[in-house]
Amino acid sequence: MAILVIAEHDNASLKGATLNTVTAAAAIGGDIHVLVAGHNAGAAAAAAAQVAGVAKVLHADDVGLGESLAENVAAQVLALASGYSHILFPATASGKNVAPRVAAKLDVAQISDIIKVISADTFDRPVYAGNAIATVQSADAVKVITVRTTGFDPAATGGSAAVEAVATVAGNGKASFVGREVTKSDRPELTAAKIIVSGGRALGSSDKFNEVLTPLADKLGAALGASRAAVDAGYAPNDWQVGQTGKIVAPGLYVACGISGAIQHLAGMKDSKVIVAINKDPEAPIFSVADYGLEADLFVAVPELISAL
Repeated sequence: MAILVIAEHDNASLKGATLNTVTAAAAIGGDIHVLVAGHNAGAAAAAAAQVAGVAKVLHADDVGLGESLAENVAAQVLALASGYSHILFPATASGKNVAPRVAAKLDVAQISDIIKVISADTFDRPVYAGNAIATVQSADAVKVITVRTTGFDPAATGGSAAVEAVATVAGNGKASFVGREVTKSDRPELTAAKIIVSGGRALGSSDKFNEVLTPLADKLGAALGASRAAVDAGYAPNDWQVGQTGKIVAPGLYVACGISGAIQHLAGMKDSKVIVAINKDPEAPIFSVADYGLEADLFVAVPELISAL
């Protein structure tokens, strides 16, 4: 039984989500191969070869794979699929774009967002915004799976897998790369941050959001996040949204300021190692998952916290 993990990378280095996906593959058992599909991505392939537990790295190098267009990456995966019992993707924006295409072409049911491996054909995945866990079993010959990366620890380094060049396959030619607008920030990327300071609708405006939370994030070296209510109100940009319809995060420390804790928000952050909540409503649901709760006005408490830090 061989397992194919689809690496997420920027052609120069591996993304952290790949390491969590390798850990999930190791829990299934069998030889783990990692596909690095890109252009001039030798450095990413070399990094994949150093991941503990990886038996082989397949390096597909072509200009058409350079921008990770879903149509082109899916075609490359399908060309290799016959040799594998499991094909694993990180449950990121990129993985969720490619995996369904592969599953549809293989005529199998995709298993999404797994958080635990029970056996080679049985997995746990959250449903109802994480309020229940479904145990699903698949009889498909090839299992196409997306892995919720917060459910698995990242794989260690120290491996020495062989890197093998594989023939590239052309996509369907119906999509082409036009351009990319990248948000530039000195802060850590939200899903990779070890500390996140997050704000809710109680902040009242984008100015207050920046005025109150930015100094705290600066002190902690943290990324900034927001609830959907804050994003919908225009207090924070869309890519800061944490929750079921935003980003799923599990940092070492999550500080929630003025967030009531709607079920959709909790689904995106309740796996954080330590949760601190500041809210003046003693009945706020966020306190049910918080390790430390402070019943206080955030406009008083946060400046005091910054001062103490």
